This record gives sequence, C-alpha cells and structure tokens, in this order.
Amino acid sequence: MKRLIALALSTTAIAAPASAQFVEEARLGVMQHNVCILDCKNADKEDGPNIEAELVFVSPDFLSILASPRPYIVGSFNTAGDTSFGGFGFMWNWDFAEGWSLEPSLGYVIHDGANESPFPQGDPRSDAFAQDNIYFGSDDLFRTGLALNRDLTDSVGVQVLYEHLSHGQILGDGRNQGVDNIGVRAYFRFGQ
Repeated sequence: MKRLIALALSTTAIAAPASAQFVEEARLGVMQHNVCILDCKNADKEDGPNIEAELVFVSPDFLSILASPRPYIVGSFNTAGDTSFGGFGFMWNWDFAEGWSLEPSLGYVIHDGANESPFPQGDPRSDAFAQDNIYFGSDDLFRTGLALNRDLTDSVGVQVLYEHLSHGQILGDGRNQGVDNIGVRAYFRFGQ
C-alpha cells in the first residue's frame, strides 16, 4: 500500500504543474472487478466495484514516431477492500465513425493485492486464502486495455472499457493469475 500511495503522490506531483496546459481529459467511472472474460478459473475471487479516475495528457511531439500515443495516469480504488492499483501508460485513439473511436492502451501499475499465500503449503488456511485472493506474483504489473468511446458533445463522452492486469512473466515470475475488469467511464475534455 505504501508503494501505491507513493506512486499516486509522485504522478500527481509531476502532473500538477503541467495540468493547466497539458491535461487533455479527465475520466471517472466504475469498473466491475475480477470478471470472467477468457480464463475464468480466477474470476470472481475478489469483489468490487472499483472506482477509477484517470488524467489523459496531450501527446508530446517526440511520441509521433509511435503514432502519437497520449500519456495517462490512473488510479483505481476497490470498494470491497480487495485489489486497488495506480499507474501510468500510453493510449492511442482511432476514430472509425462520426463520434466513435477505439482506444487501445498499454501501461504499468503497482497494486496492493496478494502476490502469494501468507500461509505455508498444506496449511488449510492457504486453501481458504486462495479461494478469496488473486495471486499476482509481482507488485509490478502491465495494464492493457481497450475502450470503445462515444462522444456526446465536443467536450463530454462515455466509454466502455476492458482492462487486464498481469506481469506476463516479464515483470515477475511464478504466479501470474492476473485480473480482468470491465466498466463504464465518462470523460471530460478541456479546451473544447
């Protein structure tokens, strides 16, 4: 939890001076936590929902080589006391029809969930703990996402978002159960 708070404070401190000029959007929404998408053996171990907030920044010129992704910072608070997380990353936005766009994203987060059981193997408490907790295997996780955006006005819109958190055997090793979340968020554009 200390690392989560430190990440939130540091990203806020970095973003605050730039916010008047460089923050492009603010987003707020509700995510259903730990849903079944493809691999359901770990779904529904943790409860939710998560309240999620995000700031999206203007893409700096030097990122044009990567198709101009927009940097973001995100915080997600689990209302049931299960896994919360915070982090940063990049998102791309592709308009495919008037007022509609797809938004893939890739980022890095830290979380306050379990990485492994605190009880030794064979202890009955370990089995009970495994029934109610996801074993992430690392404090550091990738956050991948895909959103479908619908502009309601020039400055307000809504999105349906899917996100997956996992270390992918890159940021950690061993357990890698990961988590899938799906939800809706509103976004508010500045300067429109």
